[in-house]
Amino acid sequence: MERKLTVFAFVVWIMIGFEAKGQVVGDGGNGGNRYRLMDGIAAVVNGEVITISQLRELTMARELALREMMSGEELKREVERIRKQALQDLIDRQLILQEFRRREFTLPEYVVEDRINQIIREEFGGDRQTFLRTILAQGYTLSRFREVEREKLIVQAMRQANVKDDFVVTPQQVREYYVKNRRQFSEEEEIRLRMIVFRGGKEGGELPTLEGGDKKKLAEEVRAKIIGGADFVQMAQMYSEDETTAEAGGDWGWIGRETLAEPLAKVAFGLKTGEVSPVVSFGGSYYLLLVEERKNARVKPLEEVQKDIERTLLFEHRRRAQERWLEGLRRKAYIQIFV
Repeated sequence: MERKLTVFAFVVWIMIGFEAKGQVVGDGGNGGNRYRLMDGIAAVVNGEVITISQLRELTMARELALREMMSGEELKREVERIRKQALQDLIDRQLILQEFRRREFTLPEYVVEDRINQIIREEFGGDRQTFLRTILAQGYTLSRFREVEREKLIVQAMRQANVKDDFVVTPQQVREYYVKNRRQFSEEEEIRLRMIVFRGGKEGGELPTLEGGDKKKLAEEVRAKIIGGADFVQMAQMYSEDETTAEAGGDWGWIGRETLAEPLAKVAFGLKTGEVSPVVSFGGSYYLLLVEERKNARVKPLEEVQKDIERTLLFEHRRRAQERWLEGLRRKAYIQIFV
């Protein structure tokens, strides 16, 4: 009780300027009042403070990206969701660090130095000065960066240490997962497609060509040349008005039905391998399609995906075990949330 009162007194002492709502979880569960905090406090975990600035540091990049894609209520809901998740991550990290200290574990300094040297080597090409300039620009001192990496290593090690490595994936579990998630192992039908595009204007329009004809007539003439033995790739390079594929001979690569508009997909997936389509009119333009290869829809056999399933089941087991361990730490903790 004395510790809780001390924490509360500290919270009251710094209250000015930031509005937040108190909510107690863990061993209290009592609703809080409304406070005005300076930076200030996002949460208190067993007497240790998590600040608003720590929370913002964790979510800032994702929030900026969201603001480029969303607005209004959708943006508000998504920002609230990622802030809530980030705060829970910070609380869990604090609980893990506290458990590390409670059990009087230690992390040798050379392990932290090895990690920093690995970062310099892999992310900065071994250039230590560039590394130092980068972290300074991000608002870190070297000692602060070292402490952050130290905490990351501790959290990773504690998570792994508290999951027993005695879980064995059985053939029955693999088969059950395979049957239950059969759609996950399905491959849709695909075709290797080439296309020549004759751009038009209005729906069904026939625009003049340089030769004084119309686009539909030109498409028919090009098709006749291909049927007569002309190379589709060369015809696409000469006549296609699709700037993204013309130079490559109209090559669309391997595609599924969902890649094309339905009228084009219906024609393309109805063609035999090596067959050239009739002239297709769609959206005011005309199209010639050629299917070079096709892959039929299939479900991958169990033998092909067994190793992937085993890894998935092992990952899920470890995730659940870690969550149970964290839940135990949460139940024993005194956690007060202010945002």
